[in-house]
Amino acid sequence: MHDDDHDRGLVFDLEALERQMMARRRMLGLMAVGGGAMLLNACGGGGDSSTTSTSGTTATTTTTTGTGTTGTGTTGTGTTGTGTTGTGTTGSSSCSVTPTETNGPYPSDGSNMANGVLSNILNTSGVVRSDIRSSFAGLSGTAAGVPLTLTINLQNTNASCAALADYAIYIWHCDQDGHYSLYDLPQQNYLRGVQATNSSGQATFTTIFPGCYSGRYPHIHFEVYRSLSTATNYSNRLLVSQFAMPAAACTAVYAAGGYTGSASRFTQTSTSNDNVFGDNTSAQIAAMTPALTGSPSAGYTGTVTVGLAV
Repeated sequence: MHDDDHDRGLVFDLEALERQMMARRRMLGLMAVGGGAMLLNACGGGGDSSTTSTSGTTATTTTTTGTGTTGTGTTGTGTTGTGTTGTGTTGSSSCSVTPTETNGPYPSDGSNMANGVLSNILNTSGVVRSDIRSSFAGLSGTAAGVPLTLTINLQNTNASCAALADYAIYIWHCDQDGHYSLYDLPQQNYLRGVQATNSSGQATFTTIFPGCYSGRYPHIHFEVYRSLSTATNYSNRLLVSQFAMPAAACTAVYAAGGYTGSASRFTQTSTSNDNVFGDNTSAQIAAMTPALTGSPSAGYTGTVTVGLAV
């Protein structure tokens, strides 16, 4: 039989009461600690291994050289949107393949005869030059006419209009009277030359404004080769085509004098009835026409873009 805990005197009762109060304080302390831990877990904190979960979409964008549009991703939980990458260019937001045209009867690229012999100026020492107004390699003579400085931009249509460096461009055209060197003028080889494109895909030629002869709209012939080392024969060319001269400049140049017969012949032709340019679209003709500034008295400066799919 156990003794009862009550009725043992005041001292006993006070000690018992103190023990109960201490036990209650310990219990309250434990509850406080446990509640704080629960609160931290509920807020997502309390450790390095914790991760913060977010919803929504972050669009990825790509920056390119040239003119382009940066896209915006689609918003949604757990989905990553992909932006639209702009098209990088050199001097243009778009480019198109330049149409192939005939090299004509006066190319001197090894494809035909001139005055009974195979004509190939591409193998002649000194043909690589920027100023093509004078004859070279033992021949003398300079073509008269309104000065023209033409920069050709060569671009890769398969690579967002990227510049094509170290390619070779051969150009040739008639003089102010509509005559071609080596063919009509066997003692001259002027108005022909080759240049390699620079790191920006450009080649600049100094020449004269071509005349207009019967049956043709005023033009400049050109061929593109992979390199100077391959620019030795027409069989290596990647493209052969022609530039159409701007009508307003033709009218001004031929009216200024010196271009015998060109003014009257020009009134009888256009790109639409020309036997070379006639089957091209208006967009193609626009791309094949150099943009020129200047005047007959001061000369002309211009640029044109050639698109090549490589």
